[in-house]
Amino acid sequence: MNLYEYMGKEIFSSFGIPVPSGYVIHDVADLKPLSGSVVVKSQVLIGGRGKSGGIKFASDEAQLKEAVTGLLGTKIRGYTVSTLLIEEKINIAKEYYVSISLNRTERKPLIMASASGGVEIESVDPKEIYTRIIDPLTGYSDYIGREIVSFLGLQGEVASQFRSLLSKLYKVFKEEDCELAEINPLVLTAEGKVLAADAKVVIDSDSLYRHQKYNVTDPEKTPLELEAQGKGYSFVEMDGLIGVIANGAGLTMATLDALTLHKGNPRNFLDLGGTDSIDIVVNAFELVLKANPKAILVNIFGGVTKCDTVASGITAAKAKFNISRPIVVRLSGVREEEGREILKNNGIQAYSEMMPAIEAVVKAAGGA
Repeated sequence: MNLYEYMGKEIFSSFGIPVPSGYVIHDVADLKPLSGSVVVKSQVLIGGRGKSGGIKFASDEAQLKEAVTGLLGTKIRGYTVSTLLIEEKINIAKEYYVSISLNRTERKPLIMASASGGVEIESVDPKEIYTRIIDPLTGYSDYIGREIVSFLGLQGEVASQFRSLLSKLYKVFKEEDCELAEINPLVLTAEGKVLAADAKVVIDSDSLYRHQKYNVTDPEKTPLELEAQGKGYSFVEMDGLIGVIANGAGLTMATLDALTLHKGNPRNFLDLGGTDSIDIVVNAFELVLKANPKAILVNIFGGVTKCDTVASGITAAKAKFNISRPIVVRLSGVREEEGREILKNNGIQAYSEMMPAIEAVVKAAGGA
């Protein structure tokens, strides 16, 4: 889950990482008296805000009000601005880059640092970027910090501040279950202070039960996707005609691929997961029906998810929601014969193989 900049900075500050002073507003009425030049920063979960006009500067009350009214309610690359961060303007002497991310190949944290900050790290020459895989069993050690400040050419008090910040950033990454903790730019002010001028923090969504203080609505999700997320389903809306319910992400993706191969466009992705609950099946149907498909395909390979339980869930959903649109089912695995019998008694045919079911649902939806 991506966090807004101000949320990332709140986390940084709680771990002792210095950030510029500032406050968050949602309305012009939330503005505080101006005590110096400030930066007005749109809080949207995308990069490149400055280039898109989402960051403005103000040195007096009139400029501040103009900047706030000019940003609130506007769209930046499709995202509506409803929150602003008002922050002191920093006297920047130098910009750096530092991040800790999850290297999925190594399955370990990766620390990166560069003297070229304030730009997209992908555009920086790899020779100018310090990278090191961190062994999670031993964790971060100060010798890594010494390597980094030496690579960046830092000395004295600035090097000391930088090493302290790196140690705290690793604590953020570890204790907050981050997939990414990035500061770009990390600035050295003209007064010799090191500050996190920006914050990009991504929390592992599977750890959110440990971090219930975070409450961020993903702007990229549709209302139905958010509803499904709140109910614990992996659900993605698409623009096709065939609703899909399957168990396991791999089988669900394979189902979408098979539908596309047969010119049957999926309306959604819904992974039922490993369950043996009739209610979970019924609730899955409710979500798919809200997407308004022309036909529904259920593709189940029974294991933990038993075929007769799914069949009972399908018949319960059909009765509860008075479903008249075609339902095509593929059942294979644990208790498949019992499941097919349940469906047969309720006027629903169940296939044992996936491809005949795919062909049947495409035809039922009016496809090839």
